[in-house]
Amino acid sequence: MSGWSLDRILPDYIKRFEPYIPSKPDLELMKLYGCSRLYRLNNNENPLGPPPAAQEAMKGFSPRRAAMYPSGDAYYLRRRLAEKFNKHPDQFIVGNGANEVIAFVIKAFCEHGDNIITADKTFAVYEWVAEFSGSEARLVPLKNFEFDDREMLKQIDARTKILFVCNPNNPTGTYWSLARLRRFLDAVDGRRIVVLDEAYCEFVEADDFPDGMSMIDEYPNLVIFRTFSKMYGLAGLRVGYLAASLPTVDAIRRTCIVYSVNALAQEAALAAVDADEHVRATRELVREGKEFLRQELTSLGLPFVMGEGNFVMIKLPMSDTLAYRKLMTQGIMVRAMTGFRFPNYIRVSLAPIPVLEALVEALGRLHAQS
Repeated sequence: MSGWSLDRILPDYIKRFEPYIPSKPDLELMKLYGCSRLYRLNNNENPLGPPPAAQEAMKGFSPRRAAMYPSGDAYYLRRRLAEKFNKHPDQFIVGNGANEVIAFVIKAFCEHGDNIITADKTFAVYEWVAEFSGSEARLVPLKNFEFDDREMLKQIDARTKILFVCNPNNPTGTYWSLARLRRFLDAVDGRRIVVLDEAYCEFVEADDFPDGMSMIDEYPNLVIFRTFSKMYGLAGLRVGYLAASLPTVDAIRRTCIVYSVNALAQEAALAAVDADEHVRATRELVREGKEFLRQELTSLGLPFVMGEGNFVMIKLPMSDTLAYRKLMTQGIMVRAMTGFRFPNYIRVSLAPIPVLEALVEALGRLHAQS
């Protein structure tokens, strides 16, 4: 083995890339921080859990079916999505969470030396997948916490293949209106792929928010991302999907890994598609949580960014990583935002009022200590 050298065979762009280190399981964190309970406010999960119909589908799943491969292309789920959105089933690709469909799109269109354009403070996986695929990620600073459409257009060059827009944006909750999105798409003029990540669209209550699904026929270069992880409470089963024009999806499908979405996840997602009452109840919970935090954070004198989505960003008079550790000792898990390039901010998922009361009480103690 004298000839072995990992450094020699590892590409430079992989050497530069820092791996993402997930947090420990909840029970291990509780031991580490000495807390007897843990409120998870870090991952924008739905505290109501999956819709009742999805829960029944999971309960009815026969363990014997674990020995059989699932549908390789989520056949029935794609057909149900096509019915819901008035599309052809072949206009959908289902993946193992949104992360996988992001990778499908980048692999389909980007070669080494190409670039993607997105914001500097948004869902980081666009940047990560591009960089560890050997492509450049051009990051445009947010303007007033929003994606800067004009500057994104200025960054386009001959090697630009994809523009990623998170709408509404994670973590700021800001969004592009229908008019603004249409201007952007018209300016791109079909010369690049535009990805519209609508992972949090089901939470939006603004009247001028665009429905990307309805725009696919008009803009064949538009790709829509959605997920069952957030509103539909299936984050643990990892089901995301994309939709686009038939030719665009045909190109992306060539990069797909079949059988990546397990059978239980497919059945739960299929049962969740029509969970209108669950959506209504979740939106009500989020609305009440925002009203409560708006009053309480204002009373505490803590600045915050509260847009669309099921989360709020809070600016603290201390390091967000220090605040994370202090809050963990009180059994409250938040997302420290330095990794999102928002130092001294935390992101908090909306939850039932008793949980948010515990958060506010803990923040009050932190604020008094600062």
